[in-house]
Amino acid sequence: MLLIDKYAYFNRLQNVHPVEKMTLSLCLLLFVLIVKDPLVSFIAFIVMSVFTVVIARIPLSYYIKLLVLPLFFLFSGMITILISFADGHTVISEVIWSTYIGNWQICISKESLKRAVNLVFVVLSSVSCLYFLTLTTPLTAILDVLRKLKLPPLFIELITLTYRFIFVFLEESVKIYQAQSSRMGYITIRQGMKSLGLLISVLFLKVFERTKQLSMAMNSRGYEDEILLFNQSYRYSSVSWFIITVIFAGMAIVYVQFGGSL
Repeated sequence: MLLIDKYAYFNRLQNVHPVEKMTLSLCLLLFVLIVKDPLVSFIAFIVMSVFTVVIARIPLSYYIKLLVLPLFFLFSGMITILISFADGHTVISEVIWSTYIGNWQICISKESLKRAVNLVFVVLSSVSCLYFLTLTTPLTAILDVLRKLKLPPLFIELITLTYRFIFVFLEESVKIYQAQSSRMGYITIRQGMKSLGLLISVLFLKVFERTKQLSMAMNSRGYEDEILLFNQSYRYSSVSWFIITVIFAGMAIVYVQFGGSL
């Protein structure tokens, strides 16, 4: 079991109704993406982080590790937004830094810096919303909500099987990697690249084999175009809905009063 799956089943918010958690996280995510305001995004990030670390008691070190994962993609996006290229004769207003390479000017303006900062806050707040949902809500509970929303069964089954095969990929890749490492498969860079290529090719063969085994097992157990899962019973809480309402009211007030001021 992955740690992210373990925490989803064992946290202080495990008994909170999944509809309430999905409403908070997904609606707040949608609000952040619509307004795209740095202050609103920063507050959303703080609120979701507090709910995840302080209230749900997800370890802070693990939460930080998860936040580090999208930083590479965030950094690459920031570079393309932050740095501007222009012809040497083009005048760019409010330039903070600039240099020339031949006839080309490379510069950073106040507007590009503002867009880059906004991107950072929007990405972090969006990721924190999704992490709150995944770290506090089991997949089976999320799928049950989707099923009640009358989403197509095929879509729900694709999510279920995709999630299942994440564990299959990890399990098989670890086994193959350990077998290669015990035989000095990564002792040099050249040997490591060769071993990595073999790992990828064998991994896909192993996964296809496991797919056939899974299909045979499901058919032998009477599979009829729908995967049945055990669903825990939950109760709605007026306190939870009150907290959600207060959070969204506060975010709306902050956006109306201070939106676009940063």
